[in-house]
Amino acid sequence: MDWHLRLLLSLLVVFAAEATTTKHMKDFIRAVESIEAVNPGLQMLDVVKGLRKAAGFETDLIKRYLGDLSDAHDLVADPSVTSYVSEVINHSLSELGKEKGVVLTLDGSNVALAPMLLGLEAGLQSTVQALYPLIFTDNLVASFLHHVHNEQTTVPFGTKGFWDSISSPKVYTLSDLPSLATDALITGGIDGFILGSEVSTSNHLERSLSDLLKSYYSHQPDAAGLDASPRLISQKRRMNFKKLVSFSLLKSQMVQALTVRRNLNESERKRLDDVMNEGFDQFVHVYAVCPKIVTRSQWGAAAFIGSPSYLSLPVSYLFIHHTYQPSKPCTTFDQCASDMRSMQRYHQQSNGWSDIGYNFVAGSDGSIYEGRGWNWVGAHAYGYNSISYGVCFIGDYTSTLPIRSALDMVRYDFTSCAINGGRLSSYYYLYGHRQADSTDCPGNSLYREIQNWSHWESYLP
Repeated sequence: MDWHLRLLLSLLVVFAAEATTTKHMKDFIRAVESIEAVNPGLQMLDVVKGLRKAAGFETDLIKRYLGDLSDAHDLVADPSVTSYVSEVINHSLSELGKEKGVVLTLDGSNVALAPMLLGLEAGLQSTVQALYPLIFTDNLVASFLHHVHNEQTTVPFGTKGFWDSISSPKVYTLSDLPSLATDALITGGIDGFILGSEVSTSNHLERSLSDLLKSYYSHQPDAAGLDASPRLISQKRRMNFKKLVSFSLLKSQMVQALTVRRNLNESERKRLDDVMNEGFDQFVHVYAVCPKIVTRSQWGAAAFIGSPSYLSLPVSYLFIHHTYQPSKPCTTFDQCASDMRSMQRYHQQSNGWSDIGYNFVAGSDGSIYEGRGWNWVGAHAYGYNSISYGVCFIGDYTSTLPIRSALDMVRYDFTSCAINGGRLSSYYYLYGHRQADSTDCPGNSLYREIQNWSHWESYLP
């Protein structure tokens, strides 16, 4: 081997080993790049199966749909890289609420790598029928069963968490009661479903795994935000998921899977049916009806000062705001999270408020950011805070509009989510902030825009 090539490969290995100290998707991609560099000539499927073999990740369910790993390549890699790959691929939950096998992505999502890679492998093997049982059915059924037996200490699915550091994530801790189908497992499954479907129908034979993952997870939108971004990126996962998934098929598979559970008594069977039906409807609500909502812990919120007052739901009023300052839209998770922390500091320290005033804030990165949230009374429209939600767009919209995807996210996705979840009346009234206070908010351009939305009212009682 030429010494220049040997030097390059050794540097790649060292670089990957140094980079793999944190649990960020970019670190995993760097590890994959280093493995591909010292294992030239392998196709994407070879690398995916080789990673799973290196991690010792195999179950009877996986064997049934994807076969065993007897023909998988033994990948050459630096031991530190192999150790890191095994650590981030194998998923587990500790009694202390630590979730392993999860990485943070540039769009602020928490993704379990195992279901994502299984979806890719199924797609590359053209066994698309395996996507539902491998990624969703088994995990959801197991989580629902676990909840029936441990109702006081678990939730059916979707527990979210937070990192010890957004900039240097190492430890991921669940925020609430655990579930066997955590939010990270479901999000990883959605990505695996999307990527597996993509590679099963498109020609990706000459593409490397690291290249596919970089194009999906590392896209940084420009000033035009998602409106000018490619189709196959993580920021558009919910849009792509809704186009690809058959919820009726998924539910029928779950019902079929539950019929083989004979070790339940009659009351447990009835409870399981109720949990499954309610849980499935909630699953569709969270991951297909609602936009992605970044929780307070995920964007790094400070604590509420004092004790919050609670809204009586559903509320009947929705007020639209703009930040004015920050004046520029945020198009990445890092920038939007930074803007949220900045606004919260200003509202708490300069205004003397208990917390950030808005209930929710819309970024131009494809996400809604939780302010005071669904249940706490906000501080955004004097005289109406206790009967309304305040939703704010980040940016100054005096003479320009938010990007179309951000407008649609609030106009359609957020309101559907709020109504479907019983938090906003289906007969709600929509107003601009200036209709309640002496202010230019939400800016002339945005105010003209929302007058064309359904539910807008010119009269505020």
